[in-house]
Amino acid sequence: MNIRLTQYSSGAGCGCKISPQVLDEILAGSAPGTPDPRLLVGNDTRDDAAALLLEDGETVLLSTTDFFMPIVDDAFDFGRIASANAISDIFAMGGRPTLALAILGWPIDKLAPEVAREVIGGAKSVCAEAGITLAGGHSIDSPEPIFGLAVSGLVKKDKLKTNEGAKPGDLLYLTKSLGVGILATAEKRGVLRADDVGKAAASMVRLNSAGAEFAELDCVHAMTDVTGFGLLGHLLEMCRAGGVTAELDFAAVPTLADLAHYLGQGVAPGGTHRNWASYGKAVDCGDELRRMILSDPQTSGGLLVAVDAADRERFEAVFGACGLAAEAVPIGRISAGGAGATGGGGTLVVVG
Repeated sequence: MNIRLTQYSSGAGCGCKISPQVLDEILAGSAPGTPDPRLLVGNDTRDDAAALLLEDGETVLLSTTDFFMPIVDDAFDFGRIASANAISDIFAMGGRPTLALAILGWPIDKLAPEVAREVIGGAKSVCAEAGITLAGGHSIDSPEPIFGLAVSGLVKKDKLKTNEGAKPGDLLYLTKSLGVGILATAEKRGVLRADDVGKAAASMVRLNSAGAEFAELDCVHAMTDVTGFGLLGHLLEMCRAGGVTAELDFAAVPTLADLAHYLGQGVAPGGTHRNWASYGKAVDCGDELRRMILSDPQTSGGLLVAVDAADRERFEAVFGACGLAAEAVPIGRISAGGAGATGGGGTLVVVG
């Protein structure tokens, strides 16, 4: 069945996300009137999942949801990517997933049910890889195809990782290369080079299960996953949550391909420009190439981890044991917060 799913969607993957600036407006004043004392993590730090302390006082329930429109044409791969992306929120907080429910919106007048079945099949395969069951879900008739998961997970309270807690001197690591948004856009426009075919999909279907292993390390001070807001956006959230600033070594940031080639042709997702418009004033980024790559929306991107520099060797050993040895290079460092580093300030100084 030769169906190109991306032709039925106006957006793609996490590039569909509402921009950080608009999201701030939507969430302004949305905190509950009477906070639940069991709620360890909610909306305030823009973390990856909600965290609720259970009755035993030691176990934390993690809960998240994520869904989007197709970023690839193949239905099975779309299900795999959307599922890996949603499950990543649990791993990014140090947890282990326990259960998933599907979220499906399908244009039944345009796409056959058999195509949706392929999407579900891809989701089941990734859930099985993560050791969980896709136990049900909810579906609607929608103008465009949409798929994702609601995922639950568990973590011990003393192992919970959030995007808050990065300390001056910490080293920054990234577990996946950047460029998913650019390559997906190039493929949709029919200009993707033969050597780059499949690179984005191979990255997006890879589970961030290393997060559960990083949770066992006290030297890991903060962790988040890099998705629709790009590396800069999620690093800025980490800086604001911790009241710190960060310096990136652009030359050390891994990329999936020669992204300059595509950017030189004007190939970039619309989400890149929305991202930069939202947070560019908080970033000293240098030239346009850096700005475009570091703001590129990632779908099912890697984990961004802040690590105590004194325990670098120990962390990198675990990093390598998780099959990530090629990326075991710091991409930057956390610095002390400057004026206005919390509550909406924070500066990311990108260095070459």
